[in-house]
Amino acid sequence: MSMQIIRNARIIDGSQDRPTDPVDIVIEDGLFKEVAENVSATCDDEIDASGLYVLPGLIDCHVHVIATTADLGANAALPNSLLAYRAMGLMKNMIMRGFTTVRDLGGADIGIVEAIEERLLVAPRLMICGKALSQTGGHTDYRGPYNPRNVDFYRDQIGAMGRIVDGVDELRRACREEIKGGAKFIKLMANGGVSSPTDPIGFLGFSVAELEAAVEEARNAETYVAGHLYTDEAISRALEAGFYSIEHANLIKRETAKRVVEKGAVVVPTNITYELLGTRGADFGLPPESVAKVADVRDAGLEALGLLHEEGVTMGYGSDLLGGMQQYQSGEFPLRGRFLPAHDVIRSATLDAAKVLRMEGQVGTIAEGAYADLIMMEGNPLDDLSLLDGQGENISTIIKDGQLVKRA
Repeated sequence: MSMQIIRNARIIDGSQDRPTDPVDIVIEDGLFKEVAENVSATCDDEIDASGLYVLPGLIDCHVHVIATTADLGANAALPNSLLAYRAMGLMKNMIMRGFTTVRDLGGADIGIVEAIEERLLVAPRLMICGKALSQTGGHTDYRGPYNPRNVDFYRDQIGAMGRIVDGVDELRRACREEIKGGAKFIKLMANGGVSSPTDPIGFLGFSVAELEAAVEEARNAETYVAGHLYTDEAISRALEAGFYSIEHANLIKRETAKRVVEKGAVVVPTNITYELLGTRGADFGLPPESVAKVADVRDAGLEALGLLHEEGVTMGYGSDLLGGMQQYQSGEFPLRGRFLPAHDVIRSATLDAAKVLRMEGQVGTIAEGAYADLIMMEGNPLDDLSLLDGQGENISTIIKDGQLVKRA
């Protein structure tokens, strides 16, 4: 039985706008065993956190660990072995930024999850949807107008973010196959997108019957559907169909935001990706036709943050970065901090992110019974969110599952 005690921890989890008074944290067998003042237990492995701030391990609700370039069509054609090694590097960088849990929104498979669980690589806990599902010509159909290649080619490519399915029966089979293959939720591309060649932003992906079929399959498997969604119309029909997790939501209107709350759904804005795609997308391999689409959603996404906050929508932290841009994963903290209170921004990567993942009480919190994931830092991120930015330089200690990942 392994045991650690962290003394004098002032915890910041986003539930309030100040740190807690000092408490002791007991970690046993990878879980938080006790969080209380003046714990009487002792052990050989004690850390004094006096003068430090302690946060739950951070959660990014929208990543693509297999996206090694912003040219996703080219990424999908790369050899699986190369992609696996590149993904290892991307994930190690994620955990060194303090993200101990991430949710992959298309591409990563059960093999990567099991490699992490077997501790073959240093990486965050990984929640997967398997392949994202798209209609022909939708978001994740990267073939473009001149490429007649059969979509079956992409089916077994780790670098392919999604798979193409058309019709209710095909969609049901795809949902069942992804769940059989270890998916913890289903991802549908229910709108046009920036990075794909033949679907303007306003395109509606799938028929209503297809959307409803996916929701039924997810519910049958005791899980939910996350949707790639930008426009108010697309979000509205997804909510009616029963989607739980609304990704991006840049063009949402106030009435629809109210309905998100009524339906008990959640939103994961991903504004840092549009900031970077708009300014430097071409440098990172984004094709010109995709760069041209960024303006349609960039400014609107930032405006939507205030609206969603005012309506009380639960928002998860999401970065959605591709390739070399992933180094800016933590840039969403100060970006949101320009529009929202700091503790709400932090909560989007802790308590609210756990709600998005349907893992309340397991991650995003320093509480009895949760996974022992935490980070420590000298500066107070409630006063300066940019302390969470960068490559984890300001984070002195990272613990995942009770195991020390970093200690300065």
